[in-house]
Amino acid sequence: MDETVLLGHGSGGSMMRRIIDQVFMEAYGSDELAQGNDAANLPLPASGERLAYSTDSFVVTPCFFPGGDIGHLAVCGTVNDVATAGARPVYLSSAFILEEGFPVADLKRICASMAQTAREAGVRIVTGDTKVVNRGHGDGVYINTSGIGFIPQGRALGGDKCQPGDKILVSGTLGDHGITIMSCREQLSFKADLRSDAAPLNHLIEDVLKAAPNTRCFRDPTRGGLASTANELAEQSGVDMVIDEDAVPVKDMVRGACDMLGYDVLQVANEGKMVCVVPPDEADAACEAMRANKYGIDAAIIGEVRSSDAARGSRVTVRTAFGSERILDMLVGEQLPRIC
Repeated sequence: MDETVLLGHGSGGSMMRRIIDQVFMEAYGSDELAQGNDAANLPLPASGERLAYSTDSFVVTPCFFPGGDIGHLAVCGTVNDVATAGARPVYLSSAFILEEGFPVADLKRICASMAQTAREAGVRIVTGDTKVVNRGHGDGVYINTSGIGFIPQGRALGGDKCQPGDKILVSGTLGDHGITIMSCREQLSFKADLRSDAAPLNHLIEDVLKAAPNTRCFRDPTRGGLASTANELAEQSGVDMVIDEDAVPVKDMVRGACDMLGYDVLQVANEGKMVCVVPPDEADAACEAMRANKYGIDAAIIGEVRSSDAARGSRVTVRTAFGSERILDMLVGEQLPRIC
């Protein structure tokens, strides 16, 4: 196999066949890919089930970082998006845009990471695509993943279902991914070990749904962090949301970095955390279900849903340690480009 990606690897000829066989097939090796067809032939879901479908593109830089890499992130991101619908993720596609000269060893490492993460999540990579752009016309590697999942009959989650009195939960500490990428990119040195939180959360979501069957919705607080997520849900449901600042789990090192950089940790991106809204009588059970999962040990109930003033519309506020409330807006502009 060549040491670097060449334009011929995207040509459709023998060089492309070689990179497919020796890199992608070697890593993924699913039965669907082995058939060599242009489209994966997949079975229908069981009677009464519905399909959930999501797609996402990943351009994070650097492509390797503490706690993960662009391939791990791509699988986690799409698996988690599909799972927020209450679906069981089953299939993924994987499309690469590679820059001429990208090291093949790094590409193999990324694909191996994707395969390992897919196995953990219980999904199969069943189709894909490869394109190569001229040197200087890309930035190493970009990945697009699409995912399909099956939603059980009778399950209907959505951001428009939050009701006054509901409780807001988060599955763990906030800001880990965003501050990790910032520290890598800007070569900031922190004494503590910062790592991305990227993780597949479909099993955690299923655990919560078993413990709290009337859960209203899930949403992963990626770009824009908890602030954008809470504002999106409040607007969809026509409600207010109040976040208890003291209840939000944040690592000391992340809080310190945000203070130093002038960031609001509630606006910093996450890639392995889940926000969910549940009825008040199911909040404790949902939180315990999260904490029983290895990706939810720091889960907490962080706020509540309130009725909104129809004249002013929905809003999100933060209850501070001093007992006052401040408005929590969505992130404006780009805090950190290419975070995922």
